[in-house]
Amino acid sequence: MNQNQNQSGQNQTISNPKTTQLQKTPQMNDRDFLNDCLATEKYITNAYSIALNEASHGALYQDLLSIYTEAQNEQRQLYNLMFKKGWYKLEQEDQQKLQQKHQQFYNYTTTQFPYGGGQLQ
Repeated sequence: MNQNQNQSGQNQTISNPKTTQLQKTPQMNDRDFLNDCLATEKYITNAYSIALNEASHGALYQDLLSIYTEAQNEQRQLYNLMFKKGWYKLEQEDQQKLQQKHQQFYNYTTTQFPYGGGQLQ
């Protein structure tokens, strides 16, 4: 894994340093196809997640859960393959921003949730 940071300590890019280079052409290449498949799997898992929340029949729920799990695993495999080839990059968030969001969420949970004061670690 490769992490790059500029002089001012801004966000780091997390990527695989061994990027598979592709020629830029008007036709779809392997990266385009994988990116399309990954987007489709994300859409599918989102739809199944909603269906799981709405399923009222136990057997239907179990069938949907099985299909959802399979789609989620496929999505992760596509992500891993794209990351391995250097085609999927992430940005590491600034630690201070993470702390601020954590504090914001913690304050919300202690004031808004019933039985307030639940411990989040």
